[in-house]
Amino acid sequence: MTGLRFSRRELRDFAVAWLALTVAFALFFNRRLLRGLLAGFIRPDALARIAVESLVVVGTGFLLHELAHKVAAVRFDQVAEFRADYSMLGLAVVSALAGFLFAAPGAVYHRGRITPRENGLIALAGPAVNALLAVGFLGVSALAGDSLAALGELGFIVNILLAGFNMLPFGPLDGRTVLDWSLPVFAVAFALTAGVAAVVLLGPLLPV
Repeated sequence: MTGLRFSRRELRDFAVAWLALTVAFALFFNRRLLRGLLAGFIRPDALARIAVESLVVVGTGFLLHELAHKVAAVRFDQVAEFRADYSMLGLAVVSALAGFLFAAPGAVYHRGRITPRENGLIALAGPAVNALLAVGFLGVSALAGDSLAALGELGFIVNILLAGFNMLPFGPLDGRTVLDWSLPVFAVAFALTAGVAAVVLLGPLLPV
């Protein structure tokens, strides 16, 4: 296995994508923040709290998702780097302002000789990490005090939505690659991620 290395451009792309997604998720999950910005007034302490919550949740969800792809790819002797999609990052912020969220910040691109199984496992690594993070944040929400419970609930929602969205079997999404490798593995992963995400979207957890 080759070593895990990060180029200067890759680190820059990670940072830009993290910040852009932080803004998008903060606007989408905090409608009062958006109304306050539009009205020209928002309390500094509220803005700081929302910024920290979004940085933590998006940082763990997005960064660990992409790092999982990279680590798995390197494990299979691939040359792998994350590349941000700046037009899609702009769309994420604009869509959040419009009241919905479409986040496709970029991807880990890898090259080298690889089998369908290895390619499927690389694709599965990202949603699997988000699913594990969702379980962890759900535990925080259930066991922590009021302030951390809100962070835990937000972390659960963000991560299960990221996992479910990425397991859709369309286009360049992870689910398509997993399905190409193994229908049984895809079916189980899809049910555990997209199924729960659908319940969250249809349920009372999302902010109004």
